[in-house]
This record gives sequence, structure tokens and C-alpha cells, in this order.
Amino acid sequence: MIPRYSRPKMTEIWEPENKFRIWFEIEAHACDAQADLGVIPKDAAETVWEKGAFEVARIDEIERETKHDVIAFLTNLAENVGPEARFVHQGMTSSDVLDTCLAVQLTQAADILLEDMDGLLEALKRRALEHKDTVCVGRSHGIHAEPVTFGLKMAQAYAEFDRGRERLVQARREIATCAISGAVGTFANIDPRVEEHVAKKLGLEVEPISTQVIPRDRHAAFFAALGLIASSIERVAVEIRHLQRTEVLEAEEYFSPGQKGSSAMPHKRNPILTENLTGLARLVRMAVTPAMENVALWHERDISHSSVERMIGPDATVTLDFALARLTGVIDKLVVYPQRMLDNMNKLGGLIHSQRVLLALTQAGVSREDAYRLVQRNAMKVWEEGADFLALLKGDDEVSSALSDEALEVLFDLSYHTKHVDTIFRRVFS
Repeated sequence: MIPRYSRPKMTEIWEPENKFRIWFEIEAHACDAQADLGVIPKDAAETVWEKGAFEVARIDEIERETKHDVIAFLTNLAENVGPEARFVHQGMTSSDVLDTCLAVQLTQAADILLEDMDGLLEALKRRALEHKDTVCVGRSHGIHAEPVTFGLKMAQAYAEFDRGRERLVQARREIATCAISGAVGTFANIDPRVEEHVAKKLGLEVEPISTQVIPRDRHAAFFAALGLIASSIERVAVEIRHLQRTEVLEAEEYFSPGQKGSSAMPHKRNPILTENLTGLARLVRMAVTPAMENVALWHERDISHSSVERMIGPDATVTLDFALARLTGVIDKLVVYPQRMLDNMNKLGGLIHSQRVLLALTQAGVSREDAYRLVQRNAMKVWEEGADFLALLKGDDEVSSALSDEALEVLFDLSYHTKHVDTIFRRVFS
């Protein structure tokens, strides 16, 4: 995490202060449950809440000697609580604290990311409706294909991020589990009701069966969901980068007053935000493979996953939070050039209507093979000579013997290609 690509609300989740606060709440709620079960005195549980405090610097100091973060925390907590601290952590193991805390942090992060996605979806929907009928050329392999609308491009992105949001909701549900099951997960030294109480207090579900750790397939699914969202961000970013190329220039990032595009060339207006988003997406996806590899731990536990999660947890969530906010800003202020879209679409002299001519010829009784040959023969002249496609077709005896000039002209109506846009929009935004 670096400040340049971080937002305060998300970074606060991963600050030591928040982490140790969650640790304290886990221990204190566990004490309450232990007291209700008669395992520890009730006044001891009350004292933990009343006197419980910690100092990050002191914990760090103790850890330098103990080489164990949870023991360092418990030692510092005992310094504040006093003799009753001997009842803290009864029957628990470090993973009970660490894994449950990570579940809380990831659910907190997921809630912020879901808010981010709601903002992005709102911006995409607004721009989709704004440009529902703004006709532009669709491209396959980067080459002109047939007409679409810019609104359809935005609607497609909306649908993709809507699926991403559903995946994140599911990932949040799967990660929000609590394990207070003791060494190797058997509850030998702690009653399962303690876990149920802590889970309820923290807004988590009980982990049905843990080893000494929460199963890491849950975490892998979480980071995979983040990786998919990042890939969707990159797809939209790459689309905008292409549309902003000088030779295309159908849309571009907003260029604010006073902004500079190049230290050497004053005329430059570069797609820096979407290029940045492409890079940030790579960083989020970088967390997916290590998260998958964390699933296969040794027996009931090892700590090979620990160093990975201490890094990918903050890095992936902070980076994705920033990227979603940045993309929302790009979409919100994206400058669209409808006339340039029409100009580009007309550069190939009407070739975008070739399929419709092909189909019309087959409907008129020409075999598909012959119809393809006739259309392609004239289309290649447009590519090579810059001729007008419709004029060539009208002058082709084999074509004109099947289709009249009037019939051919009808085939070049743009509205034919956009007649089902409303249907698509109803499917996406219903």
C-alpha cells in the first residue's frame, strides 16, 4: 500500500489500531461467554471490558522479544487488566484470534467495495441511458464490423460489474465465518457455545468445521472475486484507451484545466487514468494465485498462508477500492464524440452493411456461396480502391439481377442494426 493509490477509509481497516481492537473484542466476547458458562468468574469478564486496553507501540516492543504477535498482545492486555487477565484466552489458540479477525477485516473491506461498485454501476447506467441511441461502429479483431451504440458498450459494462457485485456478495458471505475452536479445532478446551456467542457479536457465522484454522478455500474464493472485478476494470479501461487513440478519438478521458499531458510535447492528452487502471488491475489479480496456493496447508495447520495474507489482504482490497473509485470518475466525466463515431463508421464506404446484403441475396434465391462471392467481390474493391459499396453493388449485374436499386438502398438503413436496443436495455436494467 502506498498513499498514491490508497483511500483512508479502506486503509484504516488494516491499521494496527483496528486489528488490535478486533482482537480485544474477540477475547472480551469470549470471556463473556465463558462467564455465562461458569468457566470464569463474571466479575473477571466485566473487568476485561472495563480495564481492557492496549498500546500498539508496547505490543511491538514485547513482540520483539517474544517473536509472537498474539502473545505480545495478550501480555500488553494483561498489563492493563491486572490479575483477572489470567482468564483471558481460556482454551483458545492464536488462530482463533487471527482468523476471526481476518474474517472481520475482509467483511469490512467487502462492504466498502460493494459501496464502490454501487457508485460505478450508477455511473455506467446513467451514461448507458444517455447514449442508448448514439450509434458507433462495433469492432471485431479491432476491425470495423457492424453498428452498435455507445450505450450498449456502457450497458455491457454495467451487466459485467453487476455480476461482479453478485460474486462479491457471495464471497463476503463465505468469508464471514468465526472459528473459536481451540487447538486443532476439536473444542477440547473450549465450549462450542463460546464460538457461537463471539460469532453473533461480530456479525459472523460459525465455521461448521475448522482444523486449527478456517479453511482457506473461503479466502481463495474471496480474492478470486476481487481478481474478476479487477479484470472487468481492465476490460473497460482498455476499451477507453483504444477509443481515445488519435486515429479513433470517439471518446476520451476528461482533460481538466491546467492539466499537462507531456513534459516534452504540450499538445498531448494521454489516457493516463485508464492506463493506470490497467496496471492496478494486474496488482489485484496478483493476489489470486497465492490465495489459491494457501488452500493446501499441512495437516491441521501451518503458517505458510500467514505471510501471504498479511500482504494480499491490505494490498488487494486497498488497490481495488482505489481502482473502482477511479473508474467511476472516468466514466462519470468521459467525453464522448458522437459525430466522430459516425465519421469513423462511414470510413469504409458502407461495408458495415455487407452481412445484410448477403442475407438479402440468399432471400432472393441466390445460394449462400454465390451471395458471399458477390458481396466480397465488391467489398474488396472498397478496401483497395476506396469506392462506394452501394454504388458498386448497383453496378454489379449479378447483384442487380437479384436485388433492385431500391431494395439495395433499404439495406443501408442504420436503424436496422439498433432496432433491438430497447430489448437489450430492458434485459440489463430490469
